[in-house]
Amino acid sequence: MNKVVELSEAIQLHVHDGDTIALEGFSHLIPFAAGHEIIRQGITGLTFCRMTPDLICDMMLAAGCIDRLVCSFFASGSAGSLYEVRRRLEHHDPKPLEVEEYSHHAMVLRYHAGAARLPFMPIRSFAGSDIPDINPQIKLVDDPYTGGTTYVVPPLNPDVTIVHAHRADRLGNVQMWGITGTQQEAVYASERAIVVVEEIVDPEVIRSDPNRTLIPAHAVDAICVVPQGAHPSYVQGSYDRDCAFYREWTPISKDPHRLQEWLDTHIRGTENHEEYLDSIGRERMARLAVGPRPSRAVDYGRRLTHREES
Repeated sequence: MNKVVELSEAIQLHVHDGDTIALEGFSHLIPFAAGHEIIRQGITGLTFCRMTPDLICDMMLAAGCIDRLVCSFFASGSAGSLYEVRRRLEHHDPKPLEVEEYSHHAMVLRYHAGAARLPFMPIRSFAGSDIPDINPQIKLVDDPYTGGTTYVVPPLNPDVTIVHAHRADRLGNVQMWGITGTQQEAVYASERAIVVVEEIVDPEVIRSDPNRTLIPAHAVDAICVVPQGAHPSYVQGSYDRDCAFYREWTPISKDPHRLQEWLDTHIRGTENHEEYLDSIGRERMARLAVGPRPSRAVDYGRRLTHREES
């Protein structure tokens, strides 16, 4: 089955008002283009799940898409502050924001439990932490084996998970390399999955290097081809991280009026990601070009025929 569709169609089909959505990618391969399309379509009432809710969270929150966060470690890529998030949390401006906070490890374990359809997952690292005091979902239970106690976290099963990747075939077999986060677990934990990729390749390319297939076709509902769709984050081997953009975001985010003007100009005022790239300047992307550094070939071997053996 050919699963390739336009990003706008995939979002319209699979992301609905009030959904719980996960946008994963750990500093690398962040699905910004998908988040922008959610803003364009005016989808609201979302519960937003993400390890490190960074700039994409700030943007979607300012656009009115998000009502609730399930997350770990607020950061803007070590380049400043997320002022829209801060306004909601510190001043309830323009309204309060509900947050369910975990550690990175706990979020990973929640996706693991969700993917395996388990009722909970044990975790040792909350001993001595204040986080269980602010999050009643983290519970201390008896250990049936040692007689001691352990913390547990509940499964996380998003309605839809969206990730960005290097490439896929039209069937939906997805490959990525470089820094990966919890994309695979988040996809398996969700009811629906959208994968945005830099390019479509033939199935023979996928089969030639099967270990890079982190997300197989049976777990994917839609493949969307959006080159440079992870900007301002990066795609290893394709384009670099736009560190200047991350630094520029702090003064934009700090001023609510300037933030809305930015959203109007670069997201709500554009039809798609191609127009977004035009609006920020193609020369900006040209500065993020990277040189080649291919990995060495791997010989996977093949079964010999009877004639070849003899």
